[in-house]
Amino acid sequence: MKKLFTVLTLFGAVAISAGHHEMGHADHEHMGNSADWQIEAYSSAAPAFIGNSATIIGTSGKVLRKGSNGWTCQSGNPRPLPEKGWKNAHEAMAVCHDDEGMKWMMGYMSGTKPNMERDSYMWMLNGDMGEDNTTAGVFDKKDSTPGQWIESGPHLMLMPKDPSSLDNFSTDFTTGAPYVMFAGTDYAHLMIPVEGYYMYQPESSPK
Repeated sequence: MKKLFTVLTLFGAVAISAGHHEMGHADHEHMGNSADWQIEAYSSAAPAFIGNSATIIGTSGKVLRKGSNGWTCQSGNPRPLPEKGWKNAHEAMAVCHDDEGMKWMMGYMSGTKPNMERDSYMWMLNGDMGEDNTTAGVFDKKDSTPGQWIESGPHLMLMPKDPSSLDNFSTDFTTGAPYVMFAGTDYAHLMIPVEGYYMYQPESSPK
């Protein structure tokens, strides 16, 4: 809990800077296939002090920019890539993570249990395109568990080495507090909302 509290103390500064991340970059140009667009969009998933020095991986899997801080930013959207590329960083589900976070990503994408040496964090300051909070791999609202669809705005995620360490957290995403996604599975992780989290799903915002 001490580590979580330490991370939460960053949010005041992050919330102030998150506004320029909300809608992604170059929406009007829709140049989601260009290297420059991807570098700008994907690096915006984290605070600038992380994203500006991170390695950027393009949709082709190619390294577009070599970083220097041990972080990697890329698209996290598992949906089919549009012909013109993602139209903004939100649609791309841009995400920044370290090497342990990459292990979680690879496990999730391949349907295997992540083999991590320690907990990790991932930034998604542009949010995501929506998912069933209870079941991994459900990317269409009509297929989701009733009342469990959440399209997230800006947030941070804690990806635990031991998913059971989150068992005492709530799965309720409507309170504004950190909550567990995919509880009881190998992919359980803690979603930590920041300012603007409910912009895409205002009906779920705390009342």
